[in-house]
Amino acid sequence: MENNNTDTLKYKRILLKLSGEALLGSEDYGIDPEVINRLSHEISRVHQLGVEIGIVIGGGNIFRGEGLSKSGIDRVTGDHMGMLATVMNALALQNALEKQGNKVRVMSAIGIHEVCEDYIRRRAIRHLAKGNIAVFAAGIGNPFFTTDSAASLRAIEINADIVLKATKVDGIYSADPVKDSKAFKYDHLTYDEVIEKKLAVMDTSAVVLCRDRNMPIRIFDINRENALMDIVQGSNIGTIVTA
Repeated sequence: MENNNTDTLKYKRILLKLSGEALLGSEDYGIDPEVINRLSHEISRVHQLGVEIGIVIGGGNIFRGEGLSKSGIDRVTGDHMGMLATVMNALALQNALEKQGNKVRVMSAIGIHEVCEDYIRRRAIRHLAKGNIAVFAAGIGNPFFTTDSAASLRAIEINADIVLKATKVDGIYSADPVKDSKAFKYDHLTYDEVIEKKLAVMDTSAVVLCRDRNMPIRIFDINRENALMDIVQGSNIGTIVTA
C-alpha cells in the first residue's frame, strides 16, 4: 500500500457499510461485475491514501432473512441464510479488491474456517494497522440483527472515526424522494432526530449504538463519482448524523 501523508485526511480509519443491493447494478439477482469492480477501484484509491478501511457488507442481493421469513421459512433459519449470503458477497469483494493489489482479510461472525477467518476484535484491529482491508461478514452472528447494526458495532469495536453508509440516494430525505416530489434533503441531523422522525435510513438499534458511543454516521450516494475519496478528504457530501 502506498502510504501518503495522512495529516490532510479528515478520517484515518473508516467503517464502510455496503448493502448487498448496491452490488446488483443492472442485474436482478447476484453481483454485477461492473459495479463491484468500480466499487473496489474507489475503495482502493482511498486505501492508497493511507486510510484504514473496515467494510461491512449486506446480503440482500442474494437472500434477506426477513424476506425469507415472509415466504414461510423460519426467521432464525432465514437470518442464517442471509448471513451466509453476506459471506458470499464478502468473498467476491475480497477478490475484486485483491485484483487491485490490496491485501484483504474476510472475517466472519460465524465460523467458516475453510474460506475466511473468525471475527476477533484484536485481530481485526491488527489487520487494519498492518495496512490490510478488513471485510466483516455474517453481520454480528445472531439472528434478528441487521447488517446496519453490525456496521455500528464493528465501527465502535475497531475505534473507527466514522460510519459511512453507502446508499442509492445522496443523503437522508424527509420522505422518499422517488415517491414524494416535496421531499427535501437534510445536511445534518442528530441521532435523536433520525429516531424521532422515523427516517428509515438505518435501523433504530444501529443509530442508538452510534449515539451511545458518539460515533458519527454519514449517508452518501455510492454512485456519485469520487464520493468516498471526497468524504475522507473533508467534503460535506450527503447527510451527517451526530450528537
